[in-house]
Amino acid sequence: MAEISATMVKELREKTDAPMMECKKALAEAGGDMGKAAEILRIRLGSKASKAASRVAGEGVVAAHVARDGKTGTLVEVNCETDFVAKNEEFLAFAAALAELAAFQNPADVAALGRLPSKGTTVEETRQALVGKIGENVAIRRFIRMTARGRLASYVHGGAKIGVIVDVVGGDDALAKDLAMHIAASRPIALSADQVPDALVRKERDIASAKAAESGKPAGIVEKMVEGAVQKFLKENTLLGQPFVKNDKQSVGQLLKARNATVAGFALYVVGEGIEKKKDDFVTEVIAQVSQAT
Repeated sequence: MAEISATMVKELREKTDAPMMECKKALAEAGGDMGKAAEILRIRLGSKASKAASRVAGEGVVAAHVARDGKTGTLVEVNCETDFVAKNEEFLAFAAALAELAAFQNPADVAALGRLPSKGTTVEETRQALVGKIGENVAIRRFIRMTARGRLASYVHGGAKIGVIVDVVGGDDALAKDLAMHIAASRPIALSADQVPDALVRKERDIASAKAAESGKPAGIVEKMVEGAVQKFLKENTLLGQPFVKNDKQSVGQLLKARNATVAGFALYVVGEGIEKKKDDFVTEVIAQVSQAT
């Protein structure tokens, strides 16, 4: 049996918000496999174990730029070590300049962006100078450039922690802006159900099957429960299926149909997604919990 360390328990707890003992049991059952243990907790604890999606690991900002004609736009994520630096005016100006530069120069990747000329030097040299000045590492993590079929709208939220760019065909500027804000708030993983990766759908189906099997109901009912759970997942996580944030009686798909508009595509960046969080003192955390319980 794999040895389950306190660090592993803490990491799983941070990802799922599940109780420590439940995390330890799940890790033991999963043989130390973090991903499998998270799925076990989702089956046992339901939505409490899915809160990791609302968390942000790492610091920095997302900058957006849309050309005046609304046809070209970019999102850029620039990371730093602390939230203090993420609010630094020079850091913010650097990120904004990158978004504009990427929109107009269309670099192939982050390395190519770094080689672009900027104010008598290169982007990479400017980044290095900024590192020396503020005393923290600064990294250009990623960017995406979009060319619109219709018109582009962007929205940056939460101290530039969330950035969205969306391509709307038809409708008007107000609709496009509303949709960008909706995406930032609801964080869809795809435009429509047919665009959700098959592997993700299979994973949700497996989780739903395991949960339904524990109900003890007949096979026919279990099958319907599984299908209902999968369809609920697709509705909640695709843009067209989600209730519109300004009117939850109407889905985004229904809104677009009523306005004779469509969404050709969108991009959503959340600062620090996939970046490992800085480790806290697990012992201190446990002591604090014990103190609260007594």
